[in-house]
Amino acid sequence: MRMSDFWRLMDDEFGAAYAHSLARDHVLGALGDRTPMQALESGIKPRETWLALCADMDVPAERWLGKELRSPKKRG
Repeated sequence: MRMSDFWRLMDDEFGAAYAHSLARDHVLGALGDRTPMQALESGIKPRETWLALCADMDVPAERWLGKELRSPKKRG
C-alpha cells in the first residue's frame, strides 16, 4: 500500500478533517503506543498502520479495503 492509498482510505472512512486528527492524535497500542503519523514516520508500513487503526476504531472488516473495493461494480 502506498501512502496515497493510506490517505484515501483514511479520508473515505473518517472524512478528511477527522482522518488527519486521528492520524495526529490517536495512540495505537498495537503500534508501540504511537500515533499513526508517528508509526509511519518510524517506518511502519502504511498497510500495517491502516489495519491497526481499523481494528482499534472498530471499523467493520468489510470496509478495510475502502469504498471502491466494497461497492459492487455495476455492469453496463
